[in-house]
Amino acid sequence: MATQIVKLRVWDIDYLDTEDEEPEAKRPRVETMSDEEEEEEEMNILKCKKIGSVMRKGRHRVVSMATDETGSVLACHGTDHILEVFSLPSTEELRKHLAKRQKRLNKKLKDEDAEVKADLKLEDEISHANNVKLSAKISSFDIILEGPAQTKVLALLNNNTIESCCVNQRDKNGEITNSQKLMMAGHRTDVRTICTSSDNTAILSGSGETVKIWNRSTLQCIRTMECDYALCSLFAPGDRIVIVGTKGGKLQLFDVASGVLLETIESHTSAVWGICMAPDKRGVVTGSADKTVKFWNFEMVSDEKYSDSSKRLSLEHVKTLQMDEDVLGVKYSPDQRYIAVALLDNTVKVFFTDTLKFFLSMYGHKLPVLCLDISSDSSLLITGSADRNVKIWGMDFGDCHKSIFAHDDSIMCLQFVAKTHLFFTGGKDGKIKQWDADNFEHITTLTAHHAEVWSLTVSSAGHFMVSGSHDKSLRLWERSKEPLVLEEEREMEREAEYEDSVAQSGEPVVAGETNIEVGLAGKKSIETVKGAEKIMEALELYKEETLKLEQHEEECKQKGKELPPPTPHPMLLAHNVSSPARFMLVMLKKVRSSELEESLLVLPFSYVIDMLKVLEVFIDSGWEIELSCRCLFFLLRVHHGQITSNQVLLPVIDRLRTKTVDQVNKLRDQIGFNIAGLQFMKGHIEESQEVQFFMDASGQYNKKKKREKKKAILSIKT
Repeated sequence: MATQIVKLRVWDIDYLDTEDEEPEAKRPRVETMSDEEEEEEEMNILKCKKIGSVMRKGRHRVVSMATDETGSVLACHGTDHILEVFSLPSTEELRKHLAKRQKRLNKKLKDEDAEVKADLKLEDEISHANNVKLSAKISSFDIILEGPAQTKVLALLNNNTIESCCVNQRDKNGEITNSQKLMMAGHRTDVRTICTSSDNTAILSGSGETVKIWNRSTLQCIRTMECDYALCSLFAPGDRIVIVGTKGGKLQLFDVASGVLLETIESHTSAVWGICMAPDKRGVVTGSADKTVKFWNFEMVSDEKYSDSSKRLSLEHVKTLQMDEDVLGVKYSPDQRYIAVALLDNTVKVFFTDTLKFFLSMYGHKLPVLCLDISSDSSLLITGSADRNVKIWGMDFGDCHKSIFAHDDSIMCLQFVAKTHLFFTGGKDGKIKQWDADNFEHITTLTAHHAEVWSLTVSSAGHFMVSGSHDKSLRLWERSKEPLVLEEEREMEREAEYEDSVAQSGEPVVAGETNIEVGLAGKKSIETVKGAEKIMEALELYKEETLKLEQHEEECKQKGKELPPPTPHPMLLAHNVSSPARFMLVMLKKVRSSELEESLLVLPFSYVIDMLKVLEVFIDSGWEIELSCRCLFFLLRVHHGQITSNQVLLPVIDRLRTKTVDQVNKLRDQIGFNIAGLQFMKGHIEESQEVQFFMDASGQYNKKKKREKKKAILSIKT
């Protein structure tokens, strides 16, 4: 097993002098250096020399380092909670330290005649002060020196918390003072359970470490209570107490007003995956991975810790229903006649509530059923499974009305809207979808979460919905008054699917898999298709406007007088251009350079013919020669066979052959003239202001190094 490097390496930097130049006459004549030797010469103006290493206390790789503004403190951290602080004494402090060391050394050697000069060690210049342990792993930090030995640390932790503290460099224990944290009110881990109060004013959310109560109207967190890993939850009658089922098999009762844990009940021996309140509000039922379904009644008990005069709510175990498989969810029917249990064996079993006798078994899923719900009229049951299907069942006979492929990954939560047969589903694909259980139609898709949706709840009146996700966020969705047209939703979905298919249809060119030396660098996307459509529309307008101008010239010739010009197209006026050719050039320049080839590749060949004629106009007029030649050469390379076999295009290609060479030569001459002018201006500036540009200084330094190397070679040969 490889060991991590636990030391900091220290380097000394020397800036090299490049002013010393050797006269031309004194340069020795040696053979020209090979290309390999010239490549070894580095264009550097500084020199780094390793002077030692400083040992660290941490055992992880260094992620980042920083110093304060004065350069008196150095700090670094790895992939853990520890921030290591080092002291960097000033020059005056080092001088005093060296004087004390020399004094001690002279005192020690006073009887001897030899004189020994004391030296500073690396440990004197960089000394380890202490280690600071923060509350979570460090993402980044900054430090400020507030006093002679007091350092203030501001760190961003990986749980989205900003922590500030003060560190005494002389305290070797690494104790921190004035520790403060700035954090948002949200969760630090996945939001696994959500429920609403009976009056829909409060929202409960539970995660791996806390349960939070939120005010729906202000969106503010009003209570935060530490708990075990929460998997399910509900508000008890009266909304004063919440019940949370945990991964360890416990039921935890919290008081909302005080935010205090009232009681922890060892209800199950494994994770509590489901909890549901009885419709008569007299108790709850829980389902666990220990293969049991337990029924609990509410009771009032005296608790001195809670109150001396009043009683609080508690749970009393009434009966247990033993199952053959792990229970993944439980649900009462609203009429309280049945209780449905989702099992690990991919089935849902329905029992009578009063006698617990078996009533129905619903099977058809290929993977375990993760969530279920029953409509408010107790006529339909819906199940969501890890096989990505939602099944709609009839409660009378247990027949499957419809199986819908709902999500691209496992369905983690679902719930009916009260007094309707509409329901919402949430899956690991990060989407929330609304469905109609009567018509088996998909209504809409909500895509705001960035990760798996673990839980959702719909208000009792159906006015809003809350969802929780692996992205540690809660999303509040409110029902709008705008009408929703299913045809428009389907059209938007088809457009999104088309964009995805277009983006995935083109594969990037892989080296060695094409017959040409250079291939297209990108994929075909919706942007390249839009670019091709833009070029085709511009070509159509160009042809129409050009034909209109030609007809106007013929009429002027026939009548022998100047006629008023035709009214230009509104697009020409909008782009403030005077001719169709100029408009065509503007539209071509609007296509992104990275998408130009792909857009031209999509063009049909009939448009390629018109495009070549337009490019001839551009090149003949001297407009954007580089862009025009790029388009021309690409079209010739792609459609070479069809162009050479087309008799109409042969004279066009012949004219382009000469015009392109002439225009490119003119452009090359112009660029060369500009470069020569810039070099002349550069020499004039250097001569008048007596300065040298950096690249020239580096080049002179490299020449100096080469001359020194040649001298060494000559001295060896002689």
